[in-house]
Parts: sequence; structure tokens; C-alpha cells
Amino acid sequence: MESCNTPACQSARDIFHELEDYYDDHNLYFQTVSSVLEAANALEVPHRLKLILSQPKNEIMFHCPVQMDDGTWQLFKGYRVQHNNVLGPYKGGIRYHPEVKLDEVKTLALLMTMKCALARLPYGGAKGALKIDPRAVSRAELQRVTRRLTAALGNNIGPDYDIPAPDVGTNCQIMAWMADTYINFAESSTKVTARGVVTGKPLEFGGSAGREKATGQGLVYVLDELLPGMGMEIGKLSYSLIGYGNVGSWTARLLQQRGSTLITVMDHTGAIFHETGIDAQKLAEHVKVTGGVAGYPDAEVISSETFYSTPVDLFIPAALEQMVDLEHAKLISCKVLVEAANAPTTPHAEQYLLDKGVAILPAILCNAGGVTVSYFEWKQNRQSETWDEEVVDERLRKVMVGSAKRVLEMADRLKCSMRVASYASAIEHLDKVYKMRGVFP
Repeated sequence: MESCNTPACQSARDIFHELEDYYDDHNLYFQTVSSVLEAANALEVPHRLKLILSQPKNEIMFHCPVQMDDGTWQLFKGYRVQHNNVLGPYKGGIRYHPEVKLDEVKTLALLMTMKCALARLPYGGAKGALKIDPRAVSRAELQRVTRRLTAALGNNIGPDYDIPAPDVGTNCQIMAWMADTYINFAESSTKVTARGVVTGKPLEFGGSAGREKATGQGLVYVLDELLPGMGMEIGKLSYSLIGYGNVGSWTARLLQQRGSTLITVMDHTGAIFHETGIDAQKLAEHVKVTGGVAGYPDAEVISSETFYSTPVDLFIPAALEQMVDLEHAKLISCKVLVEAANAPTTPHAEQYLLDKGVAILPAILCNAGGVTVSYFEWKQNRQSETWDEEVVDERLRKVMVGSAKRVLEMADRLKCSMRVASYASAIEHLDKVYKMRGVFP
């Protein structure tokens, strides 16, 4: 792969050289910083802001010893990266995945800073991860690992400081174990609000109505706002999905309710296709039982190459980072690529698709529904309130529509891509706050 020679990449190289830090064109974190700096350069923000955003405030690494069911011990490596908190407490998910790396977590923390700033939420950006395959351990082992992780994080998390949430490989049950562990360490005067240490909890334990579907719901609200301007009607569209976990399955079910047709899906177990459509609800039930889309009876098995090349209106990556590289981009046949996952498109793939006339709706806009409803959950916990799902949905719609309008306005103002516009809107907000607050001391 060729090195990046764009002005944004050169700007990133200069920043990293100034910081005496290592950089790599092919590293996900470097690529993401380059995109952010492209937006910063377009706005001509102060150099100090570029320096601040180029590196996290804190990078925490720890190892958790846990006794397994057979009596043996395993050591699990974990990370918590706190990128920026000028807007409010750090906020970001906890990921359980066997191949997680520090630069991946740094990237996701940076994207959370951008996402919260774009949505105008009073949060900073963070991300956490534990190097574990949650499918390979028992429920009891998973609980012990989670409680040990929470204890290891200690005062590095808290409802007023850093608030984790579910991510890939974690769910509301894991959040419940984290909250319970934290509450048992909390001082008696703070136990009432201590459950707000995490969001994405079960409804019975301080969770919010609408949280499970929030990321998919927010994405649909963004499509409601943007597709008409592209000459597209949401009820007449075909789409494909990478990933059928929480985000992918809820996106599919909500789009199906609007009349859109799911043509093909790929996840870690394989790819399936049906020319007249796949029932999103039935597929979700199948995946809940089997763990993947493979074996779904009402669709045919296809290769990954066929999946990528199947013509659709919307191509929606909703799994891990960098699932769409240049090789895949050359196969894709769609009108709009909708980033439900974080950083799913490599820079070379993005440029190829843009040159081809494919519109790309960026992740920090499309998937901000999750952190937005997490914010609503946090507010409900702090105020000892419970909101109806209709209230949550309406407030979510307002935030997502506002973000989409800001991106459109910035794209028109800077004559740039939607991704650069989304970063620019976020950075402009951060710049205003830094100018008001200053940099202590």
C-alpha cells in the first residue's frame, strides 16, 4: 500500500514529529488523526488545539488475574483510554474482543470526543477494552472477569468522571455487573447515583427505555433527514449489512418497519442473500439462538466477494473497524455507504468510493444514537427519573436531526466531504469551549 501524501497526512506527520512520537501511515489511529486534522486545517483553528486532539489525555493499561471454572488462572490485558474531557466527563464503551489493540482503543476514544462534540452532548471521549473472547468463557467466568476489570479500573471510572457503556462483545448484563461492583466500593453518600457509573444497563437496574435500539434508531433518524436531499425515499430502498449484532440487527428491523428491503448480510459466521428480501426480525431471532447468520433457512449462502458486489441502495457496515478496504471498495455497488460501525472505511477505500460518486455518511454522525440515549440514561439516574420510550425517541430524534443539519451546513460552507464536515463541526465546538475555558494552568 502506498504512503499517504495528502496535506492532512503531512500535517499529522508534522504534529507527531513535534511530539517526538512514532507514526505510521497504515495505522488506524494515524489515519483517524489525519482526517481530524484535515478538518482542523480547513477551519484554521489554533495549533494548540491540533496538539491537544492528536493524543489522549490518559492511556491506562492493566492486567486482570481471574480464576477459571477448572481452577486454572488466566491473565487478561485491559485498556482504558481517556482522550478529552473539556466538554464533560469521559464517555465511551467497553469492548471485549480477543484481538483488541491499544491503537484501536485510542482511535475509538478520539472518535467519541468528536461524536459527543458533534451531537453537542456534555461529554468527552473515552474507550475501553479487554482482550478476551466472551463466547469462549462461561457465564460465571464472564462475571468474574467483569468484576475484576471494574475493580482494576477503580477510581479511573465514576459517574462524574468516566462513564463506560456496552460495545462489541459486551451487553446490558455486563454493565449490570460493572455497576454492582462499583456500587459496592462507593461511599454511602454516593450510592444513590453510583449506578450511573455505566450506561446501557438493564431496565430493571436503572437502564433507559430505548437504549437497546438507540444506535440503530439514531441512524434511521439521520437517514430520514438526509436521504430526501439525495433524491431517495427510505421506504423504497434496498440495503446490505456487515454485522448482525445489536447495531446491525436493530438497524435492519427499524429499516424494515419503514419499508426498506434487506438483501444480503455478512457476519463472522458467513454471508447470506435473498433477492426479494430477508426478514430482519426472523434473522435476529435466529442469530440470538445460533450466534450468527450462518444456517438461516430462508436465504442462500454466498461468498464474501458476492456479498460486497451485490447491488444495493445503501451499504451499511455495522461490525468492526476497517471492514471496507480498497479491495472491497472496488466490488461495492451502492449509492450511499452508511457507517453504522466506528471507522469501518479505510482512507483509500473512502477516496475510491467518493471518486466513484458514492456518498459516505460518517460514523460519528450515523451511530451517535447510542451515546445520546446513554446520556439520557445518565440524566435519569442522576435525577431519579424514568422516561417513557416515546420521550426518549423524540429527544433522540431532535439530537440526531440537529447533528445532521450541522454536518450539511458545514459541508456546504467548506465545500468538503461529509466526514470532514462532521469533524469540522465537532472541532469548531471544541475550539469555542477551549477559548472560553482556557488551558489550565
